[in-house]
Amino acid sequence: MDIIFVVQIVVLSLTLPVHCGKILVFPHEGSHWLNLNTLIEELHHRGHQISVIRALDSWYIPETSPHYDSINVPFLLGGDDQFYHSFIFRQLQIRREQRWTRFKLDMELKEKFSEMHRKICEMVIHIVEKEPAIMKQIKEANFDIMLTDPANGGGVVLARYLHLPLVFNVQWTVHGEAHFAIAPSPPSYVPFPLSQLADSMSFPQRIYNVLFSAVRLFLYRRTVGPHYSALCNRLFGPGLDYFELFQAADIWLMRADFVFDFPRPTMPNVIYIGGFHCSPAKALPKDLEDFLQSSGEHGVIVMSLGTLVAQLPMDIADEIVAAFAELPQKVIWRYTGDRPANVGNNTLLVNWLPQNDLLGHPKTRVFVSHGGTNGVFEAIYHGVPIVGLPLVFDQDYNLLKMKHKGVAKVLDIATINRNIFKDALQEVLNDPSYRSNMQKLSSLHKDTPLKPLDSALFWTEFVMRHRGAAHLRTDSYKMPWYSYHSVDVGVFLVSVLCFIVFVLFKIVRCLCCRFCAKRNRAKQD
Repeated sequence: MDIIFVVQIVVLSLTLPVHCGKILVFPHEGSHWLNLNTLIEELHHRGHQISVIRALDSWYIPETSPHYDSINVPFLLGGDDQFYHSFIFRQLQIRREQRWTRFKLDMELKEKFSEMHRKICEMVIHIVEKEPAIMKQIKEANFDIMLTDPANGGGVVLARYLHLPLVFNVQWTVHGEAHFAIAPSPPSYVPFPLSQLADSMSFPQRIYNVLFSAVRLFLYRRTVGPHYSALCNRLFGPGLDYFELFQAADIWLMRADFVFDFPRPTMPNVIYIGGFHCSPAKALPKDLEDFLQSSGEHGVIVMSLGTLVAQLPMDIADEIVAAFAELPQKVIWRYTGDRPANVGNNTLLVNWLPQNDLLGHPKTRVFVSHGGTNGVFEAIYHGVPIVGLPLVFDQDYNLLKMKHKGVAKVLDIATINRNIFKDALQEVLNDPSYRSNMQKLSSLHKDTPLKPLDSALFWTEFVMRHRGAAHLRTDSYKMPWYSYHSVDVGVFLVSVLCFIVFVLFKIVRCLCCRFCAKRNRAKQD
């Protein structure tokens, strides 16, 4: 009887109608693509047809893939791995220079981001106005949705032009951390990213948070606003605020988890998929497995500063390997620069490492990381404490949250030396609270009714089935700021109150005058 029941269920599942949709993808380069590609692969496995828009000089997004078809745009964005390597190297220089030099280089880097967004806008114009064959291909494909990362606005604007429902794979928009674009964000307890604040703030810290967020949001708009405003004016005419296109997205697949983030308000169309790229560890190549097993009871330290960090200044690299050489643990470090002179016998430098599988190995004791979101989530998933060496972008903020939860020790890589680094490693290795706290986070992160990746797939397909998710999206972003914050209501109520007080004052004054006049007449009589 049980066998018959199982067969019936299998047959029923095979005969149920499945909506295999067509998905247009406008990606973002770098580590953002790694997240998006994970989702693309799973959507492909479920039978969906996926097309990825890429520039000819894309350095991170392969032209050929078994999981998607490429729409190659004959346009050069001008960014490559050397651009990002140089960018990060200069950021490290900034942190080692004097204050005014830092300000000068910050402004220079701001201009580089402005240039990147300008190029993306030019690429969208090139697609729409100069590539009729590509536009015909896109329109005739009858795509169901646009899937994009709003760290750039190319996919957002193109989705509006093509009238496609919009799904975000998101952590950051062109205006910074994504929650601030869609959800209420009271500065009294929601720290602005990069402010180095936690969610419990003193009065001076709240003042700083308000001012810092105002300045940052102003700079974001000044950096990207002119480019996207001009693009929207060209494609849709005047009167449209480009950022409304972002806020109108149907579903936000947020690469966040409140195990990792500070609690804060959210919205119904925000779906949390933090750590969706993580998976149980797979078997390691034999040479790596042998190296890990040779560590004995001391275990292994895994170090990676991300795909964009090719090398460090030699003096910093020398200090790091010198500290490693004094430890009993074995070390695996992804490092592709010139080999430091004093690498210890316990340290293995590699061009690439299977990070997720190494972090899931029982011999791994500590993860030395720059604080990228992908690596932090993998450390949480596998319960490995962190020694943080933040470099750029959101890495300081990510590691601040890990430090606040008692699972990370954070250092300034610009001032690091072998003693500081060794002491930090020994503290995390020998203090059991770091590992126990991280294992508790890991348990909380995994204890969900639905895996993050399954949730991402369901809501992406939900938008395809229903051609959007407008019932989950508030239109508050269309309100002017004074209406959103009820300033007009407050002014009206204060005006009414003042009018009532004024009328009462007049009545009381009139009554007093009559009473005084009557009293004076009585005295005269």
